[in-house]
Amino acid sequence: MKQVRFDFKEFTALVSGGASGMGAQVARLFAGAGADVVIADANAALAEQVAGEIGARFIVGDVSDAAFCDAAVAHAVDATGRLNAVVNAAGIIARKTGIDTSDDEWQRTMGVNAGGVFHLSRAAARHMRGHGGGAVVNFGSIWGELGGKGALAYAASKGAVQQVTRCFALELARDAVRFNCVCPGEVDTPMLRAAGRDQPLTDAQMQEIAERVVPMGRLARPEEIARVAVFLCSDAASYMTGAMVYVDGGYSTQ
Repeated sequence: MKQVRFDFKEFTALVSGGASGMGAQVARLFAGAGADVVIADANAALAEQVAGEIGARFIVGDVSDAAFCDAAVAHAVDATGRLNAVVNAAGIIARKTGIDTSDDEWQRTMGVNAGGVFHLSRAAARHMRGHGGGAVVNFGSIWGELGGKGALAYAASKGAVQQVTRCFALELARDAVRFNCVCPGEVDTPMLRAAGRDQPLTDAQMQEIAERVVPMGRLARPEEIARVAVFLCSDAASYMTGAMVYVDGGYSTQ
């Protein structure tokens, strides 16, 4: 029987959005388990900081740009000689109703969240299918399936991510390239606290959200989501492809 891999030595993981939030925790977990990690992020200062902390490489750019995604994959392969996993954690949010969402906000949200996942997944798959396979984990959301008020473009983009995941999974199942999607609920990240808001949420406001909408009564910690993403990249998930894995404290069961 093949040994289950929780030791990521001689393993390269490319993490988009790896400079903050859940993506940074994914990068840290991989590095702690022995993987060579490459962070792809638009924030140069944070990418350099996290990479320095964990001994990773980094490349700076915008995942909505297909050429950058191709370059990120090439950078990982050239630097380490392989690419075993990609985690697409980069994302943005426009906290607007559909009526209030501008054309620019729609295009930008779809470009980063859906386009970035597609571009980096495609680049990774082109390499992996000719080099023994690999794993791609995309970050969806409970809102990608259930919808939500006040962030229409974000919810639509995450729905697209989930379909991109399913389609790639079907297309590459015989090539040993697995595609899965982790779908978080409410997580205590900079995006939830501050992105798209006039003022960052206080701890009390964050707890009010948790008590109001999460059956477990608390927000997820970023590392709780990251653990699932890393598991999906491991040999322990070798028979999983096309899965939508909800990590939401029970939210989606309501």
